[in-house]
Amino acid sequence: MRGEMQAVKKIICALLLTVLCMPVSGALSARSAVVMDADTGEVLFSYNADERLPMASTTKIMTALVALGEGNLDRTYTAKAEYAQVEGSSMYLQEGETLTLRDTLYGLMLSSGNDAAVAIAGECGGYDAFIQKMNDKAAELGLTDTHFANPNGLPADDHYTTAHELAIITAAALRDPVFRQIVSTQSYTVGARTLTNHNRLLSSYEGAIGVKTGYTRAAGRCLVSAAERNGRTLLAVTLNDADDWNDHAALLDEGFAQYEPVMLHEAGDEITTLRVFGGDVDSVPLVAQNTVTAYLLPGEREKIQAVRYGDKICYAPVVQTAHAGQIEYRLGDAVLARDTLVYGGAALLPPEEKSLPERILERIFGTD
Repeated sequence: MRGEMQAVKKIICALLLTVLCMPVSGALSARSAVVMDADTGEVLFSYNADERLPMASTTKIMTALVALGEGNLDRTYTAKAEYAQVEGSSMYLQEGETLTLRDTLYGLMLSSGNDAAVAIAGECGGYDAFIQKMNDKAAELGLTDTHFANPNGLPADDHYTTAHELAIITAAALRDPVFRQIVSTQSYTVGARTLTNHNRLLSSYEGAIGVKTGYTRAAGRCLVSAAERNGRTLLAVTLNDADDWNDHAALLDEGFAQYEPVMLHEAGDEITTLRVFGGDVDSVPLVAQNTVTAYLLPGEREKIQAVRYGDKICYAPVVQTAHAGQIEYRLGDAVLARDTLVYGGAALLPPEEKSLPERILERIFGTD
């Protein structure tokens, strides 16, 4: 009987594990989806992620990325008639009004202005040249299944991407602090108009920082989202997804659940030693000021590199607990954690190298 009960328990555990580990794709409404670590490029979830599909206004992520590379965002321009006569979603540019490229980027990403996209292209080298810059940027990022025919995402046969490559584009854009600021902004005022961000995840999902919505009949509902938790940034991309808001919350939750806290060092741990010249000891330890924990995927701990910033050597006297630099933990190009280093010991000057006032004080008050 006992053996039968153990067998039943094993079956129940196996069934529970099957349910818990079931891929979220079974409940997805999306034609294509991916979840990716924005800092490392690690793909945490993928569903038809390499299928070429239209991406509607999520195109504007690349439009913004290229425009940000043009520099001088506060230069002004006067809106032309062709900027104000574009179909679809709009920031409602008016012919003859004067505004900055920065203002127009907010209109592009918050209001999803197709007019803003055309204005940006026109003011950053001209429409055709700008589209070429978008495709050149895609090639620079190593993308082979992405092509742009316009800066706004209106339907075109040669305008497409994949969920995975759109995530790569977004990760590149998020490395620009101005882009991060724009896509995480709830509302922005340009002249007499108030631009409101269409991304409802900014107010409904913990840690959400962007990024972009999109819709056309040809593309369906498209969404790129990003969120930060515990020092890690995740991206979720869905293309042609009728239930994108709920899908993204589930995808991001499942992604973050894959990370576990790992202690990199404790406060007081000796990190390294530093050679001392001219002191009563040859070296002093450098110790960590704080306990540092990072949230890591399985297998990442072995890939982390510790980089120390500070002097290569030091000269006596050295005061214990004084600031001695910084340690940085890196995973590829991503910085996961930092901490201050302090001297874990002292280095005194030998008696013969002490100054005359020091020797006089020692004679008067004695030495330890």
